[in-house]
Amino acid sequence: MATAAITSLFNVAGKHVLVTGGSRGIGFMIAKGFAENGAKVIISSRSKEACEQAADKIGCMYYVCNVATREGCVELARHVSTCQQFGGKLDVLVNNAGTSWGEPLERESGKANWGFDKVFDLNVKSIFYLTRECMPFLERKDGFDPGRVINIGSITGFVPQEAPSHAYDVSKAAVHHLTRKMSNDLAKKNITVNALAPGYVPTRMSEGLQTWGASMEKVASQIPLGRLGNENDMVGACIYLSSKASSWVTGTVLNVDGGAIGSLQIPLSSL
Repeated sequence: MATAAITSLFNVAGKHVLVTGGSRGIGFMIAKGFAENGAKVIISSRSKEACEQAADKIGCMYYVCNVATREGCVELARHVSTCQQFGGKLDVLVNNAGTSWGEPLERESGKANWGFDKVFDLNVKSIFYLTRECMPFLERKDGFDPGRVINIGSITGFVPQEAPSHAYDVSKAAVHHLTRKMSNDLAKKNITVNALAPGYVPTRMSEGLQTWGASMEKVASQIPLGRLGNENDMVGACIYLSSKASSWVTGTVLNVDGGAIGSLQIPLSSL
């Protein structure tokens, strides 16, 4: 059989894509990248204003809802199934919506329960509930161009940050494990489930690290490739995981981090 052309292997034109948390940050980058490459895109967010502004810049559709709740996930999936422009089809689900919370371990503010609940409801539970609701639209008859689920994890799911972001770091580890777990469940439906583990990408959320003494310049200096991540890095990885080039890839957590995780070494003094 002839090898497919590169343009065909990595083509996402005409695909129907849903990106949660697509009004800003990495979600906005991903949604914009899909739209620029010919995909039909719906973004979701809790803020109507943020959705409107982002959709106007991207040239896509939007739906306002809160996927941190089970009801919100059901509502969003129902909207996708009835969206006239999508025709009841969904090719790619990008579970990007996320939040963070941090507090020093020794501080007893009484907000720890709230912080963990907030982070896990959005970062972990929403992935489970929304993916489950979208399964009927993602299912395919064969695995040559399967339905796709892409979960946005983080390198902090492998190695914790110095910042007191306990709930966030642990939630991203859960995202990675849930990705592997669900990939086995959905394989029989010809749906692949993979995750992206971004390194440090300048967003409003990552700027919060400065509260704990981290500057983007300092972070960049510690990355082997010498720079922070950008829109092309996020989009390129997602287009790969959504195209025919990755039809036989599932249950994978792809590090997009400039080598940050791979560079971790054991000091010679400890051997």
